Amino acid sequence: MRNILEIRDLQVHYGGIEAVRGISLDVPEGEIVTLIGANGAGKSSTLRAIAGLVKPSAGKISFLDEDITGMDSSLIVSKGITLVPEGRRIFQQMTVQENLEMGAYIKKDVSQKDLETVFTYFPRLKERRKQIAGTLSGGEQQMLAMSRALMSHPKLMMLDEPSMGLAPILVDQIFDIIKELHKAGTTILLVEQNARKALQIADRAYVLETGSITLSGTGAELASSDAVKKAYLGG
Repeated sequence: MRNILEIRDLQVHYGGIEAVRGISLDVPEGEIVTLIGANGAGKSSTLRAIAGLVKPSAGKISFLDEDITGMDSSLIVSKGITLVPEGRRIFQQMTVQENLEMGAYIKKDVSQKDLETVFTYFPRLKERRKQIAGTLSGGEQQMLAMSRALMSHPKLMMLDEPSMGLAPILVDQIFDIIKELHKAGTTILLVEQNARKALQIADRAYVLETGSITLSGTGAELASSDAVKKAYLGG
């Protein structure tokens, strides 16, 4: 299976602070790959560099064998990569449907079929399509952020802390939807504090600590690792 995404020796700096220290990783097409690690480990910075929201200091990012390092973020979306950012970042004053239409801005028009496809994954949003997004619950806002990303038909969807701040029952729902999206053919790169849930669904995983990859393997291998259990699974 070919790699849809390849990162080689990626470095990201914020001023004098080195957030990502020369990491290399692969995301095979059709898989769920997760990055786990403590706050400040460099996980979000890695996603932001891939999405073109921060410029790498060094290294190379390839998507479908094309060098996208430092490419403009809107062009990266048009290539087939979307990021569901930490904190959702929905348009609070717009309706649910208007948010979804914004997610399809790279297309000439928004088809009803696109909306209906999204609503099959998130039927609650269909009921609330005319509702102002800022009045949705936290779980509904996360569903909207994911739906908005789907509207551009991504080949690779990146999710940054999708379960943050959600009640356990909603966390289960979000992870079920991630699995459904994966089954439908979307490759997933997942950053998640809930390491146990992330490793349960991951084909492969990487552990980031202070900007460096310290462990990698299949999701099952990392879930059974004594070091991972002690640091991230409470074992």
